[in-house]
Amino acid sequence: MVIYILVSLVLLLSAVILLSKSRSIHRDVDRLKTEHKIQDDKITYSDLNTPAKAFFSKRYRLSGKPDYIIKKNNQCIPVEVKTGHHDKPQKHHIYQLAAYCQLIEDNYNGFVPCGILVYNDTSQQYTIVFDPKLRFELESTIKKMRYNLKNKGVTRNHNNPQKCKHCSMKTYCDVKFI
Repeated sequence: MVIYILVSLVLLLSAVILLSKSRSIHRDVDRLKTEHKIQDDKITYSDLNTPAKAFFSKRYRLSGKPDYIIKKNNQCIPVEVKTGHHDKPQKHHIYQLAAYCQLIEDNYNGFVPCGILVYNDTSQQYTIVFDPKLRFELESTIKKMRYNLKNKGVTRNHNNPQKCKHCSMKTYCDVKFI
């Protein structure tokens, strides 16, 4: 009889701990949604609070991790959160988001109609349609990047030594900071 009481107490204590952890997770999710202006749609993937697994495309030999993915009207939509003050979406941010759209299509075998750019500093959100024009531009940009890596090297496009410190292209770059 004592063993049943002990087992019951252990199970009850476990249930209380799990309930407490669940509430803590919900509070964290609510905080992140507010902090990063996340839509109320279902989040199916997130790289914001803990590192998530990267997506990979065999076709484009490309990998990456969007900040999060929402499921809207049964379609996966990548969302990329950016800092800084921008009056309009930056071209390199659009290409990054387009790459995530392509990665999701290649990994989930489904159509991705668009992606969302969120600029935290300005509370601006932009829906970027993943249309045939952007698909072509993305593929063309990937080809140009590969050509440059193979034949020309990479030219630095900024004057900030801090950006170079952790850059994945620093071994290919033709201009180094001293």
